[in-house]
Amino acid sequence: MSTIINKAGTEEVKLHVADYGQGEPIILIHGWPLSHKSWEKQIPALVDAGYRVIAYDRRGFGDSDRPWDGYDYDTLASDLHTIISELQLSNVTLVGFSMGGGEVVRYITNYGESNIAKIALISSIIPLVKQHSDNPDGVPAEKLEEIAQALKDDRVGFLKGFHEQFYGVDKDPGAVSEGQLAFDFSIASQAAPQATEKAADAWANTDFRTESAAITVPTLIIHGKKDATVPFETAGQQANELIAHSVLIKYDDAAHGLNITHTERLNNDLLAFLRT
Repeated sequence: MSTIINKAGTEEVKLHVADYGQGEPIILIHGWPLSHKSWEKQIPALVDAGYRVIAYDRRGFGDSDRPWDGYDYDTLASDLHTIISELQLSNVTLVGFSMGGGEVVRYITNYGESNIAKIALISSIIPLVKQHSDNPDGVPAEKLEEIAQALKDDRVGFLKGFHEQFYGVDKDPGAVSEGQLAFDFSIASQAAPQATEKAADAWANTDFRTESAAITVPTLIIHGKKDATVPFETAGQQANELIAHSVLIKYDDAAHGLNITHTERLNNDLLAFLRT
C-alpha cells in the first residue's frame, strides 16, 4: 500500500493505492459507492497470472482523502493520470467497473492513448446512463432524481438497500451472501457524504458518447443482461456500437455486481483479453 498525492488544483489530495505483483500493469478502478476492496476476487487471479495489479480508492472513498469538491470526471481522470505518472507506467490496461468506466474514457480524452495498451469496461456506465430522447433505454431522469434526493435525505438508509439490486438479490435471494451485503454496506456507508452525492451526480449526468467514439485501443466490454442498475441496452450494447475496436461479452444471467456473482467467468474473460 502506498499514498500518491495529486497536487493539481487548489488542494493536494492523497490517494490510497494498492500495488501488487510484477509484469504488465493493470489499473483497476472501482465503482460507486465502494472502494478498491471491491476487486478482492480479481486481484489474486491477475497477480497469480503474472501481472502488476494497481487498485486505488477514488477520492472521497475508502482511505483516500475527502475533499469537498473534485468529483467531476475531469478531476477524477487527473487523479488517475497522477497515479500513472508517479508510478512511471506504460503499456497499461485500464479496467473500469461501473462509474470507473468514466475515468477510463475521460483519461483517454484528456491525456491520450500513448500509455494505454487496452481498456476493459465492466458493468460500466459508459456511454450514458440518463434517458434522453436519443437515449431511450437510459434510466429515467425522475429515477436518478429520486436517488439524488435519497442520498440527501437518508444516505445511510439508501445505501443499506442499494446493493440488493446491485447484485440482483431482489430477484434471486441467493445471489450473494448476507455477509457480502454487510461488507459492501460497511464500505459504502463510510465514504464521505459529499463524495457519495457528487460522484453520483457525475455518473448520472455525464455524456460520454462522443468521447467513446474516439477510442482506438482494443476494448473489452462485459455487461450483464439483467443489470437493473445500469441497463445493458444503454451501456454495454451502446458502448460496443460506439467503440470501433471493442468486443462485447454479454452475461445473460448477470446483474450489475458480476465481479462477485460471476467471479470465475469474469476473471477468465479478463485474462483471455489480456493475453491476446
